[in-house]
Amino acid sequence: MKKDDIIIYACVIIGAGIGLFFDNAFPGVLIGLGIGYLFKIMFFNNTNE
Repeated sequence: MKKDDIIIYACVIIGAGIGLFFDNAFPGVLIGLGIGYLFKIMFFNNTNE
């Protein structure tokens, strides 16, 4: 498992937890997935521009 994947998984789990707090987990999972990919792009961008 790569480090950048761990960030995505963590954001999905946190989003599901917040979604369960509001009685609907699926939108929280989708929002967590989107935020995880944004963090992955911001922190693990390997291109040197």
